Order: sequence, then C-alpha cells, then structure tokens
Amino acid sequence: IINNYMDGTQGGAMDKASLSGLHFRDSKRKVDYVLAYHYRRRLAQHAPSVASLEPTCGSASVALVSNRSTGKGCAEPQQQQQQDDGQRALREWQGLPSLEVVELSPLDALEEERRLQREEYERNLLEAGLEIEKDPENKIQGLSFVRIHAPWQVLSREAELLKIKMPTKKMYEITEEKGILKTLNEIWCKFTEPLQPQVPQQENTKMKALSYPFSREKMYLYNIRDKDTFFDNATRSRIVREILKRTSTKARNSMGIGTLIANNVYDAAYPLHDGEYEGQNDDMNERKLLYQEWARYGVFYKFQPIELIRKYFGEKIGLYFAWLGLYTEFLIPSSVVGIIVFIYGCITIESDIPSKEMCDQRNAFTMCPLCDKFCDYWNLSSACTTARASHLFDNPATVFFSIFMALWATMFLEQWKRLQMRLSYFWDLTGLEEEEEHPRPEYETKLLQKKLKNKNITTENSNEFCHACYFVYVFCLQNEKEKLTWSDRMPGYAANFGLILFMIMLTFSAVFGVIVYRITTAAALSFSTNETTRSNVRVTVTATAVILNLVVVLILDEIYGAVAKWLTEIEIPKTEKTFEERLILKAFLLKFVNSYASIFYVAFFKGRFVGRPGRYVYVFESYRMEECAPGGCLMELCIQLSIIMLGKQLIQNNLFEIGIPKLKKLLRKLKDERTELKEMDTNQSKDPQQWDLDYVLEPFTGLTPEYMEMIIQFGFVTLFVASFPLAPVFALLNNVIEVRLDAKKFVTELRRPDTVRAKDIGIWYNILNGIGKLSVIINAFVIAVTSDFIPRLMYQYAYSQNGTMHGFINHTLSYFNVSQLKAGTQPENSLFAQEVSFCRFKDYREPPWSPHQYEFSKQYWAVLSARLAFVILFQNLVMFLSVLVDWMIPDIPKDISEQIKKEKTVLVDFFLKEEHEKLKLIESFIANDKQKRRSGTKSKRTRAASFSQCHRSPKGSFTSFSSQHTVV
Repeated sequence: IINNYMDGTQGGAMDKASLSGLHFRDSKRKVDYVLAYHYRRRLAQHAPSVASLEPTCGSASVALVSNRSTGKGCAEPQQQQQQDDGQRALREWQGLPSLEVVELSPLDALEEERRLQREEYERNLLEAGLEIEKDPENKIQGLSFVRIHAPWQVLSREAELLKIKMPTKKMYEITEEKGILKTLNEIWCKFTEPLQPQVPQQENTKMKALSYPFSREKMYLYNIRDKDTFFDNATRSRIVREILKRTSTKARNSMGIGTLIANNVYDAAYPLHDGEYEGQNDDMNERKLLYQEWARYGVFYKFQPIELIRKYFGEKIGLYFAWLGLYTEFLIPSSVVGIIVFIYGCITIESDIPSKEMCDQRNAFTMCPLCDKFCDYWNLSSACTTARASHLFDNPATVFFSIFMALWATMFLEQWKRLQMRLSYFWDLTGLEEEEEHPRPEYETKLLQKKLKNKNITTENSNEFCHACYFVYVFCLQNEKEKLTWSDRMPGYAANFGLILFMIMLTFSAVFGVIVYRITTAAALSFSTNETTRSNVRVTVTATAVILNLVVVLILDEIYGAVAKWLTEIEIPKTEKTFEERLILKAFLLKFVNSYASIFYVAFFKGRFVGRPGRYVYVFESYRMEECAPGGCLMELCIQLSIIMLGKQLIQNNLFEIGIPKLKKLLRKLKDERTELKEMDTNQSKDPQQWDLDYVLEPFTGLTPEYMEMIIQFGFVTLFVASFPLAPVFALLNNVIEVRLDAKKFVTELRRPDTVRAKDIGIWYNILNGIGKLSVIINAFVIAVTSDFIPRLMYQYAYSQNGTMHGFINHTLSYFNVSQLKAGTQPENSLFAQEVSFCRFKDYREPPWSPHQYEFSKQYWAVLSARLAFVILFQNLVMFLSVLVDWMIPDIPKDISEQIKKEKTVLVDFFLKEEHEKLKLIESFIANDKQKRRSGTKSKRTRAASFSQCHRSPKGSFTSFSSQHTVV
C-alpha cells in the first residue's frame, strides 16, 4: 500500500508548511476526512508474517499512503522484499531451531485482527481513488490518525452518482415583489439593518445561479475556475463519507465505517473544522465568523446567518436553526398578548365581585373541616389571597387568549411551510430525491447471524441431498438478497410493547406517589400544634409537592431517553432514517406522558372524586382524597405548569446542556492521558493539529435532543395556555438563550457534523401539527371544567336576579348538617367562635332539608350541560378558524412558485442554447474536416501528375528517381 514515504527531516519541514492542520504535509492536498483509532503494539517478538511486517525506510515521522505513481523511492522494492521475507519465514517456520514461537494473548490477538481490518479497509479506500496520509505508530500504545483526501476524479465521479446540484454559468434575475409589499420590505430592511450579522453576502442578491446535477459529460455547463475550490469543504466531506459508508472489508463481512466503529476498529470518523474559532491569528475562516456573529451571547439581538450555517453544517442543521429562529420570532406577538391578558387580570381584580364576596368577612361562610378529627371549621374569607390570585388567570380574557393561541399555532405552522419552501428554492432542494441509505451496522450484524444460522442448518441437512442439488441450493441461498422479516423482529416488538406500557405505568405510579405524599403530608401538618404551620398547610404541601414532582420528571426524562434508544436498537431498523423516526416517536411518547401526567391530574382529576361531607372517598382507608383550593384548581394548575416548565428549561435545557458536554470532554481527555504512555516523541509536532483538537470534542449525535426540548416547550406554550398566559414570555426568554447556547455548542463543543441534505424537518412537523390540534381540545376542557368561567356565565344569565355576579359564591356552596358527620370524624376541641349547625362545601347538591338531600341538584346538571356544549362549540369554532387560516395562507409563496416555473424554463433554454452551440461547433469541425479532405484530394492529383511526368523523363535521371521516391 505504502508507495510514498518521507524521512524525518522532510517530515519536520513539511510540518511547518502545513496550513493549520487542514492539509496533507505537502500543504497542497486538503484533509477532507479523518479516521482516528487507538493502537497497542505487542512487546513480545514473534515470527514475522506477511500481515505483521512493517516498512522501515529510515526514521519516518509520517507515512503517506497514496494512489499516485510518484515518489516510489525505496518503498516498492522494500515492500516486495518484505513480502518475500515473510513468505520465506512462513515456509521455514518449522526449520528454525532458534525461533521461539510466542502465542498471542487474547488482547494481542484482538488488536492484531483490528490492525488487519484497518489495513484492508485503507487498501480498499485507495482502490476507490482516495488518497491517505497516516501517522507512524512509534509508541507502545497511543492514538493515531488517518487523513483522507479526495482528488478531483473522485469528487466529480461521486458528485455525479449522488446527483449533487452545482451552480452553472447561467445567471438569471429573481423577480422582486412590487407595489406596497416592496415598499414595506425596504422599510423593514432599513429598520432591521443593525440586527443583521456582519457576514459576507452575495454581491448581487437580485441574481441567482442556475443549478443542475453535476455531470462529467456536461462539464462545459459549470463555472469551474479552480478544481480545488469548486466543491466546498462540506460537499467534499459528504462525498468522502459516502465512500467510507459503502467501502467494505472481508473480515467479519463489515460494511462501511459504521460497522468498523461499532467493532472498535476505529474510534471516530469526522470531517475537520475550518480552523480555530478564536486565537491570535488574523486568518478569518467560516468557523471563526460563525463564532463572532452567531455563537456568542453578546450577539443575542442579531438575526441568525442562516446561509452561512447551511453552508458550514449542511441543510438539515440549517433547517433546524431556521425553524428555531421562526419559532422564537413567533413567540414575540404571543408574549405581548399574554402580558396584556395578565395585566387585564391585575387591573380587574379589584372589580371582581366573586373575589370581593369571598374576602368580605361579613359574609359568614362557615366551611366544613378539611380533614377528619384534627381539622376545625373555618371561614371562607381566610382563603381571600388564593381567590384574588386565581382571578389573574381565571378571567374572560383567558378564553380569548386560548382562541388566539390556537390560531397562532396554525399560523406558525403555515408560515414555517412557506419559509421551508423558500429555503428549499434558494438552497436548490426542490425536486430533491430520497437518497438510498446504507444499512446500519447492527442490521448487518443481525443479518449476518441469520445467514450463518441458515448455512449451518443447510450443512446439517446436506447429507439428505445429492451433491448437485446441494450446490445449487447453496448457490441460490448465497445469491438471494436476504433481509430481516417480521418474525425476526417479533421479540423486539414484544419487548417494545411491554416496556413502553411498563414505563407509562411507572409514570402514573410516580404521579400517584406524589398524590399520596400530598395527602399524608397535609394530614401530618394538620396534627401540628403550631398555629402558623396549620394555617399554611396548603401552601407548604403545594410547593414541596411541585418541587418533588419536578425532580421526578427530570430523573425519568433521562431514563426514558436511554430506554427509548435501547428499545429502538432491539427493533433493528434497517436505515438511520428509520431508526431516527422510531426513536423520536418512542422518546416523544414517553417524555410527553412524563412531562404532562401531573399537569393532567391537576387539571382534570384533582377534586373530582372527593365525595361529600359524611361520605368522603378515602385512600388507604384513613386519608381523604385531596380537594381543590376554594378558588378552584386553576391557580394550582398554573403553579404546577410554571414550575415544571421553568425547571425543565433552566436545569435540563441549559445547565445539563452546558455541563454534560464539558464533563464528557474532561473525562475523555483524562482517559486519553491515562491510557497513553508518557513517551518523548521528537518526531511529532509540539503544536496540536486540527485533527487532534477536533478529536477531543464531543461527537455529534443528532438533532433529536434539540428538537425534543423545543417540542415539549411548544406543548407547554399551547396545551395549557388558558391556565398560564405568561408561558410564551418565559419560552421566549429561554429561546433567546437557547439559540446562542445551541450555536456555541455546535461551533465550539462538537465535532463538525456530516452535512446532510434534507428538504424538510421530517416527522417533527407532524408532531407539531398533532400538538396544535390537541391543544384546542385540552384548552376547551380547561376553560369548561377546570376554571369557573362556565358556572359564572350560567349564574349571571340564568340564576342571577339582577343579571350581575352578586350572590355567586353563595350559589356555588351547598349545605351540610354537621350532626350527620360520621362518628370519629367530628373536629376535636373545636375553637370555632360560634356553635355550628350547618357547614358549607363547594358543590351543586340538594340541602339537608330537601327530600333528596345531598343528591346532585338541577343546577349541577345545567352547568354540566353548558360545559359540554362549550367544549363542542369552542372546539368546532377554533378548528373552523384554523382550517380557514390554513386555506387562506398558501403553502408555497406566490413569488417562489413563479421563480420555480421560471427556473425550469431558463434551464430548458440554457440547455437548448448550449446544445445548439455544441452542434455548431461539431458542424464547424466537420466542415473543416471536409475542406481538409478536398485540399488533400487536390494535392494527390497534383502529385499524380508530377509522378507521370517523372516517368516521361529519361531513364537514369536523378530527378525522376528522387520524384518517384518522394511520391512513394
């Protein structure tokens, strides 16, 4: 393999010439990809073999592996000599009395096998046309790198196979918007000019290069000024990655670099960053530009340089940040409306009649005890603070805000479809075909096991067949394209179903555990002799239970992420895309249930199954089910939602996202320092190269965690927004930080991801759409069931004598005769100021003096009917408005639709023109050829005439002889 080798002095000179570790040692060929691996050399000497022989041509600091024919030097003769020596050693193995045969330890044997796989894989890469540069393995153990360069022949061949669109020579004008839209656009651009990032822009934004899939037969179409820069770094690394994926090795039938990394033959494979992102040098690169204008918290007010992000990281990551930017922008109007709704609640709190009635101490509403035996009767006016706070979120404006947020979600999704289509046009993603994906290493391993199993079965049963039939059967079996069937995956599917069900039950159990904690803690605090403790039971229990629930949610979130990944792996999906989609669905299902289970309980179940005085529902036969606060459960729902949302954003999305990558980076660095021996290596450059710096960074594992946290946040913003209008505000503040946090992580903390072309955000859009539809139903039930909006509306227009809210509190409270309390549940040592005959509780039930005492009253059924009617009306109204908005806003902007049609026309005209010029050129060649033939015919006739004249001259004439010789 090695046919280009440099000695130590040359290597030292080349080190200085290498441009910041982005080129080979010749400072000409770019490093397009890097493979990293750990090696371990054997200390024991053993018989030489063909596989274990290593070239020794001086003290080399670098070994260049290339498919070029230059620079052979001593390598080829020496390699041939080594092969001859190795074969001679194998033949004379038994005949050497002084040779000691050393058996390899299992660890050495494994390392030898990996080394052989690396040699075979790198040899196959050379055969594919790539050029390789390797570091010498001059330590007992250590880290080594294989640097890969793709020459022009490989790039052009693969670009044609992958149908990569490249800009042609043809430029055409983009049609601008006219009229008032153009004026508004110009005003907006002037207004937002200080917010634009200072990155290089296209000189003429009114012109666009016509793109066409690369073809070596149509090279004349493209503006190829320099073959080294025609394909940018992202495209070059993408092409090399495709070659690495499909290059196979015979050992273990491994297919591609993914299998080799899974088998620990290589540790990592990654493209290089474009140099350092900060430093003393003045050399500007795209990474440093992204850091200065995008990945710093100091530029949080600027727009994102989406074009530069797409160019550096690829279309898939570019679409994520474009989506995140649009989502953050859309949170601004919803935050403004949410603040207005909250201010409205603050302004109208003094004029709220039900709150005034509850706080008025002259209204002697004596309430029934909150617990058995140890709780006393109490006045409703003591819950004045809770009632006033509930009005901040339980007012008529929240209904309007719920409708607004449902339409907001629809408009956001419609606007994203339009922006996605616009980006697809400018990024040449229109008409992008689905690329054939390579199978995952785990799928190949399972398929190999199945083939071996079938082969063993065939071998056992071969005696029953004749030899001819057997060979035909084996031949057909080997050539048949096998795949994993439904029965092969059945154990994985069964495990998925059982474990997902178990995890959901675990979440419900955790919620039930928190409920038991609330009930038991409230009962325990009620036994306290301290008056302050007893008076603050509800506040203490609510605060501690919410914090406990947040901790449980955070812990289960991490567990569910790992479980979802493991469950997807045992399903053995064939491709990475299938794997990613199944992982997303499982992780979203588990995390959705985990994040919202406790919120659903407070919103729809708490206080619904309490019972009534004299017939309460008990847990563990001694603890009463918890009730809602006198002001309703909406305030507690608001507290629950806000604490979980803010806690997840602060702890999980920010602290974990910053701390865990740094911790992993530190642990990896310590591990490398511990495993690598401290040897003095004078051949190695003191300054770390770019591949060394990038290896220390955290590997990129996909966009699933980034999307997931934003999707869960989108659920908090839309699903229960009726109970917490300030949710968009906190989401906006988080996202302003999140954009820069993600940007800094991608630029400084992660290895450079492989560029992936994608025309949309995939399954995430369907999840967003589903959450938007679900939010309409949930908000309808929150307003109808959890809040007091419907009971107030019913009282004002059906039961109030003067059409006002006066008397509403008395209307919602039922009477209970305290003499009917069960024995042992009456308050002991009651300190209530007056003797109590009747106590009140919140429910619509018949009074004790009614013939149907304590049964649900007519008002209960009327309010229930109104609630159900409101749910149906609200849901259909909002769904109709959402469909109307969807219909009014086209998915494809009109100007983009026209540009796409224009591009097709321009492309056809450009091809016809080029083909016409090509045809004219061919015709001119043919015409010139005909003219040459005619002139050749004339000269032949002239020569023939002179030849005949020569024959007429006298014999022996020198002239005639020479002329005849010339003609011949």
